[in-house]
Amino acid sequence: MTWTPSSWTDRPAKQQPTWPDVHAAQAAIDELAERPPLIFAGEARQLTEHLGRVASGEAFLLQAGDCAESFRVGTADAIRDKLKVILQMAAVMQYSGGVPVVKVGRIAGQFAKPRSSDTEVRDGIELPSFRGHIVNDVAFEASARVPDPTRLLHAYNQSASTLNLLRAFTRGGYADIRQVHAWNLEFVADSPAGKRYDEIADGINRAMRFMESCGINLDDTNMRQVDFYTSHEALLLNYEQALTRRDSITGDWYDCSAHMLWVGERTRDLDGAHVQFLSGVHNPIGCKVGPTVDPDELLALCEVLNPDRIPGRLTLITRMGADLLSTRLPPLLAAVRDAGHPVVWACDPMHGNTFSTEDGTKTRHFDSIVREVIEFFKAHRDAGTWPGGLHVELTGDDVTECLGGSHDLGTTDLRTRYETICDPRLNARQSLDLAFRTAEALSSPAS
Repeated sequence: MTWTPSSWTDRPAKQQPTWPDVHAAQAAIDELAERPPLIFAGEARQLTEHLGRVASGEAFLLQAGDCAESFRVGTADAIRDKLKVILQMAAVMQYSGGVPVVKVGRIAGQFAKPRSSDTEVRDGIELPSFRGHIVNDVAFEASARVPDPTRLLHAYNQSASTLNLLRAFTRGGYADIRQVHAWNLEFVADSPAGKRYDEIADGINRAMRFMESCGINLDDTNMRQVDFYTSHEALLLNYEQALTRRDSITGDWYDCSAHMLWVGERTRDLDGAHVQFLSGVHNPIGCKVGPTVDPDELLALCEVLNPDRIPGRLTLITRMGADLLSTRLPPLLAAVRDAGHPVVWACDPMHGNTFSTEDGTKTRHFDSIVREVIEFFKAHRDAGTWPGGLHVELTGDDVTECLGGSHDLGTTDLRTRYETICDPRLNARQSLDLAFRTAEALSSPAS
């Protein structure tokens, strides 16, 4: 059957909100369909080409950003600081790992969150679950938890302003490699990771002075600008459909809400609406792969999501947990390798390592996150495949949401600055430390 943006409506769709006023919801969706695209098809094609090089082992993917973006934290400073951390991580991995780094943010659209239950109970009171600011509010109040379709338009507006700022930063000189020292956040600079980063920045500056002395033009565009792409989970299908456009050059359909979309662990059913929707758009797409998936199911997903076997089209994002990855991932690597699917393999070391403290605070331990990354590289080394990327939840703020790291945050520290509206994120120090650990794995001869 011919795919259309509405083909998904014939399939079971999980994780969709129930709008109390269906007419207001349809009016918001109709308005979205008239809005300009947030990204352009040519940009998405360019990202597919970059990811194709990752699939062939010639580059590395860094996909990072908030677990769930907030309508309340969309300031220029917050966006800039998040970009700083991603640029720092990429610089560390590219300089030490020796391969180009493709930079993709979980930003400018990551507003919806899947939930394990439709309702939440606190002190005997049951309310609808918080599904991200694109649907309702995090406050545990009956009025706040009512799905509000005007939030769809707010999400679009904030995504547009965030994208505008990101383009200004990455194209206007802020991402110039000569600014490599300036990317080090003040509260990070005095940490072990920050000092280690400054050493790399000094090395980059020395290399640039050497190149300049050899007559190489450091004012080249490639030195002054970076390609930075956006991504989010394609969860609210009415929103995604409304922003899907037919490309005037190729005639293909593109979801113009982000450069890259992914289908989550809870919605990757082969016959489900989310897989059906993503099978027809020509953006590069991702698929979360948890510990319960078996090789046959994964191969079937590869066939549905990338039947033409286009390198860079499909990224498989593993989220196994540090204790399970070494046994669950190798059979999947072997199956996909033997079937000849040109996928990007990326490691999400966050979601499989989440737990709650005794007082019910959701957190992750830095040591478990690092251990999963190391096991990921080892599994690929054993399979003869390329460990293509890292997918992490982080912030540029000095939060205390994940345990451990160079400052050895403990459970009592979590109360200091626990600010996430959903899942715990790495702070800038922990993110930079993880970049060094990843770079060491990348540069290891055994890798």
